[in-house]
Amino acid sequence: MRLDALLAGLLPPGALPPGAGSMDISCLTDRADRAGPGSLFVCIRGCRTDGHTLASQAWAQGCRAFLVERPPDLPAGAAVIRVADTRAALSLAACRFYGEPSRALRVVGVTGTKGKTTTACLLRHILARSGIPCGYIGTNGIEWGETRTETRNTTPDPLTLQQVLHDMLRAGCRAAVLEVSSQALKQRRADGTRLAAAAFTNLSPDHIGPTEHPDFADYAACKHRLFTDFGAGLAVCNADDPHAADMLRGSSAARQVTCSTRRAADYAAQDIRPEAAAGGFGVRFALLAGGRSLSCFLPLVGRGNVADALLAVACAAECFGIPPGQAAGLLGDARIAGRSETLRLANGATAVIDYAHNGVSLRQLLGSLREYRPARLICLFGSVGGRTALRRAELGRAAAELADLCILTSDNPGSEPPEQIIADIARAFAESTTPYLCIPDRAEAIRTAVSLTRPGDILVLAGKGHERYQLVGNEKHPFNERSMLR
Repeated sequence: MRLDALLAGLLPPGALPPGAGSMDISCLTDRADRAGPGSLFVCIRGCRTDGHTLASQAWAQGCRAFLVERPPDLPAGAAVIRVADTRAALSLAACRFYGEPSRALRVVGVTGTKGKTTTACLLRHILARSGIPCGYIGTNGIEWGETRTETRNTTPDPLTLQQVLHDMLRAGCRAAVLEVSSQALKQRRADGTRLAAAAFTNLSPDHIGPTEHPDFADYAACKHRLFTDFGAGLAVCNADDPHAADMLRGSSAARQVTCSTRRAADYAAQDIRPEAAAGGFGVRFALLAGGRSLSCFLPLVGRGNVADALLAVACAAECFGIPPGQAAGLLGDARIAGRSETLRLANGATAVIDYAHNGVSLRQLLGSLREYRPARLICLFGSVGGRTALRRAELGRAAAELADLCILTSDNPGSEPPEQIIADIARAFAESTTPYLCIPDRAEAIRTAVSLTRPGDILVLAGKGHERYQLVGNEKHPFNERSMLR
């Protein structure tokens, strides 16, 4: 693709150096080690590395075209194109480089603090079972057809995102469901992606710290971008969340649809009650939509998951024309890795694996499991390294208040000592009578937890969910909680 075609409309007049427009670009990259002849190297300023300092490496490998925010130290023969924001420019260029796949797919973007994965996976399940080939991109990985790939981030980098959407389209997908994180919106990873619909789950303080969002206002403002900057014609919101109106303010959506588990809405749930099924725990509720009341079963626990299910049903109905009753009826056999994932133990206890990794989600999970009247509720959890002490305190308080026994252990400690993370969590137990153990090795902690269970107990393994690794230092070690329990 010619450089002028790749960047058409993205640059101010005169930004292209004379003669550079005819350059043939066969590779678009922000990785200096992947740049070479025919490449456009985009210099990104990251948290740890500034791509501008690596431009000379790309030049030495044969790259001659550079997209920058400030002049790099390069020979006179380099085609240097300067823009205000290389992150945004990279995303828009990636859309064009891969043929604008989101204009041919019907893409639904889902954002919120909690529930993105559940909403997205339930929607994909409904679409696939309704005969609409659909891809998924989010926390649980990248999936379409028989393809399964893990992702480093909930929302991938722009080059990966657009290539995946392109591959989904070529494979016959007609739709894609995309989890859009606040960090992705802040870093403009999804810019240029055309959305058919945008969905909002909820908003609570999280991801606030030196390497994420400076404050809650910035966090909320980044989430809000999904409803204003991506052309979504349909907005579906959890009306129970106090920030729903803020998300819809200034929205591009011509249609706005509300969902609620507590009041009248376009899609509402009533009479929500726990129901233990043969395969585990679930909830039964009455769905009110289009003047009809339908009995539904969801094999996940708690009101929060019902709220996510409503969003999925509403998106399926309003964006894809699937009757609400049909969509809701397909929820009964949905399964989501690491979300209320249940395994029966040989001694008559039950283990639940869940991704709950902040105070709000853990409190919601434990409160929901209390409704199944366990003999004891045992909670094993930790917290990710490099995150705020506030998250650790909130996790500790939730577990101390709602569990009968807690086991504090590692999650993904990274470069932070697990003992320090556990000590931060343990402070929340200072004024609690809830007994707890501190076992830094998570494998040992799980073995201990299982050995302590008795018939009728529920053992919660929180924080890891779908993950099949543990991050220690800079290395990912294989770690599969399902296999350990089995």
